[in-house]
Amino acid sequence: MKLAGIFIFLGAMAMSAQDNYNLVIGTYTNECDSKGIYVYDFNAVTAQLKLRKSTEKVINPSFLTVSPDKKFIYSVNEDGDKSTVSAFKYGLNDGSLNFINKKDSKGADPCYIINDEKNVIVANYTGGTITVFGKKADGSLGDAKQVVKHSGSSTNKVRQEKPHPHMVYFSPDKKFVLSNDLGTDKIYIYSYNPDGGDKALILKESTSTVAGSGPRHLVFNPNGLFVYVLHELNGAIACYSYKDGVLGKLQETSVVPKDFNGVNGAADIHFSNDGKFLYATNRGDANTITVFRVHANGMLNMVQQISTQGVSPRNFAIDPKDNFLLVANQKSNNIVVFKRDKTTGMLSDTTQRIEVCAPVCLVFTANK
Repeated sequence: MKLAGIFIFLGAMAMSAQDNYNLVIGTYTNECDSKGIYVYDFNAVTAQLKLRKSTEKVINPSFLTVSPDKKFIYSVNEDGDKSTVSAFKYGLNDGSLNFINKKDSKGADPCYIINDEKNVIVANYTGGTITVFGKKADGSLGDAKQVVKHSGSSTNKVRQEKPHPHMVYFSPDKKFVLSNDLGTDKIYIYSYNPDGGDKALILKESTSTVAGSGPRHLVFNPNGLFVYVLHELNGAIACYSYKDGVLGKLQETSVVPKDFNGVNGAADIHFSNDGKFLYATNRGDANTITVFRVHANGMLNMVQQISTQGVSPRNFAIDPKDNFLLVANQKSNNIVVFKRDKTTGMLSDTTQRIEVCAPVCLVFTANK
């Protein structure tokens, strides 16, 4: 019985250890007192949080991406014409972040970053470019392999005076990279060859969105059959069928509250891990997060819209167990933890907060 008790105890310890994850947070450092990138321990059962590590003197690492092997983190350094991209060695066990190197982003104000085993790809918002960097064996960034420059404009003369690539995103099979361009009202679809050098990205086609809508972020349905595009300027969500790099529009709905007359700033969009619900934030004067049920045919219907309990909700993330949704409220300097109802998808405020300067990007990883 004693031996059985020991096994039960060890099993409980193992299960408990699997409840904890690293929460990696990217911030702006020019708005208030921020160290750059923070790593917190997060318990996906209790929502308890504890700071593990942070960087020092990293400029505006507003968006970041973790390497497939979880050994490295790559971040943008959003700094106008002086913008760069940085590589860090990442310690899962202790949350450590050790700077390796950085490279010129080849375009002002990089706002989104992705990576695979071979490359790091960045969308430069103000620069109007997409840059592909090679990766070296030690995780460091190589020189830029390719710079793709968008062209054009759209109807909003203040926000759409020139191209503004706002996202790069791998298709589920990694054969394509999709890029939303807020400035040109287009979704660009590039064939992707990780070993293609200066032809890693080759334009396959582009899809036009509603004039003045400003496509910002997108997400694939976990089944890979549908793509959902969130538009910053008009708050629309468009649902597209997807196959082999081709989009077909199926539905358009919105995150804009009824009778709302203020400014929209739709920001981020993610699925629950079980694929049953879709969530999207709206900044501007709204400061809301909207919950949609996702049907088998890809269609959406709204089930809830609530305050994010802060100002300017940017990125948000759902923990790996689907229990909690965390929203980064950039201008109120807090991250709000919401409890998820897995049956209805609806959110409720836990009153749990992380007070951190200008949080933007939230990414969960394993902690070992």
